[in-house]
Amino acid sequence: MTVDFSDRTLDTSAAGTAPRVTVVQSSPDVGLDRFTEWLPGVDVQLVRADLGDALPGPTEVGDGLLVLGGQMSAYDDHAAPWLRPLRDLLAVVSATDVPALGICLGAQLLAVARGGRVQVAAPPGCEAGVIDVRWRPEAATDSLVAPLVPLAGAARSTPLPSMHSDAVVDLPRGAVWLAASATYPFQAFRIGSAWGVQFHPEAGLTTLRGWAEGDDRVDTDAVVAQMTERAAEVEAAGRAVAQAFVNVVHDRAFARRTRP
Repeated sequence: MTVDFSDRTLDTSAAGTAPRVTVVQSSPDVGLDRFTEWLPGVDVQLVRADLGDALPGPTEVGDGLLVLGGQMSAYDDHAAPWLRPLRDLLAVVSATDVPALGICLGAQLLAVARGGRVQVAAPPGCEAGVIDVRWRPEAATDSLVAPLVPLAGAARSTPLPSMHSDAVVDLPRGAVWLAASATYPFQAFRIGSAWGVQFHPEAGLTTLRGWAEGDDRVDTDAVVAQMTERAAEVEAAGRAVAQAFVNVVHDRAFARRTRP
């Protein structure tokens, strides 16, 4: 059952303060984008790791952790020295009751942090544009992605933006596999209190166009056409992911603050 977001707002108001979510950004062109407007009722604390901001410790992330994508690989510790401590942070937080969400690179970092494996420049090639994410049966009861299953209809698939060539090829032990695409199987998974999604629910047309223009392998016109044609479905799916994450943050924050 999907509970309206207003229920969470009332709960956390009773607890006194809005939940705080730490957002870690690793590349200047991979920001919150449309999630800036789609995460109501939480206090967002942005950490620009790419600009030298220090990562918080596991007890300092607040009530949620959101790790965005980036241009580097999940193993690129030399070029991005914050990736190793970020993997450590994801490993610890995902073993608590604090919700975490990793998007694209964030999902790959989560997988590696918990013992999975990512392949750099995976053989299927770049997955770009609007892809059909097909939900597995486990998704129907998942706190984050369950709201997307009714939207998907009989086809059980949802159009979502994508732009990556690295990919998770082995899920961590104990992870729940939630979704696949025709090109890459591990589009969404859950482990502990954390979720990883390979697609970009936060990305709008301008952002996706910019990524496409920066990659010679990608047909920018095709990407723009796909986003334009499926704009309403893509936005509805992105909003659903954002709201579901906020809902989980509110629920678990309220449970912690009212625990005897």
